[in-house]
Amino acid sequence: MRVAVLGLGAMGRAVAGRLLAQGYHVTVWNRTPGRAAEVVESGAVEAPSPPEAARDAEAVLMSLTDDHAVLSVMEALTGPGARSRDTAGAGVVVDMSTVSPETSHRLLAMAPGRRFLAAPILGGPQAVLSGSAGGLVGGDRALAERLEPVWSRLFSTHWYCGANPGDASAFKLLNNYLLMAGVAVTAEVVATAEAAGLDRTLLREVLHSWPTVAPGLHNRLDDIIAGRHEGWFATRLGAKDVRLLAEVAESSGVAPPIARLVERRYEEAASSGWGDADITAVVELLRRRPQTPDAPAADPRAGYRPPAD
Repeated sequence: MRVAVLGLGAMGRAVAGRLLAQGYHVTVWNRTPGRAAEVVESGAVEAPSPPEAARDAEAVLMSLTDDHAVLSVMEALTGPGARSRDTAGAGVVVDMSTVSPETSHRLLAMAPGRRFLAAPILGGPQAVLSGSAGGLVGGDRALAERLEPVWSRLFSTHWYCGANPGDASAFKLLNNYLLMAGVAVTAEVVATAEAAGLDRTLLREVLHSWPTVAPGLHNRLDDIIAGRHEGWFATRLGAKDVRLLAEVAESSGVAPPIARLVERRYEEAASSGWGDADITAVVELLRRRPQTPDAPAADPRAGYRPPAD
């Protein structure tokens, strides 16, 4: 099967790498040059534009940062220039990004022949590379079944969310909100334990063992405790995902006060110098907050080093 991957952030590179390892013919494109070298060395072909990448592809997989980027790339795929060169093809366009349900509806209307699926990923890049990630698939069932070979290679398990692609996007936002809220609360637990002088070795042990800590948080506990925030999920993107979830809730008649609080915490982390750091950096808002209203704010990149165990 010939597959195009549009967008080579951490997740896009992982998707391309996984499919290459499974024997797929993969063509890639990225807006910013310089990110394709790794996957090209593994056998991918780099294209100069989205339409050229999509040429002859049976599945065109988009992995992009936000709604604006996804809509922009879809416009490039379906614009007059793409049609005149016959590069849109008959493939299925699949959005694996985290976007609003409304954006998924717009993408469906824009896609050539309405051949569109939303298929957001549950899990990080390493899970994708190892084949242990999950997936959510929404859209026409016949199209979803046509791409079953892709799902079976990318995901350990996946759920068909129905004919409305926006439903798959909504499920992904629910999943990400649980992660964002869990990280924010765990950060408060860690900061409180540190301030109270509790043993950090024991803290790490119990948090990895307690059933009250969700399994999905385990791979971020050490980063929260140690002050390393080198993961792939940036705080600015975490804030975006929680905002989209809150908007879904409010448009459905639910006022989510906790979601809006969580959104503000990640926005504050992003605006305090941690915008490109992993979501675990939300803990630094507590470690570095001035003790009194008149105290000067600390440099958010001052280089926190936790006390020795």
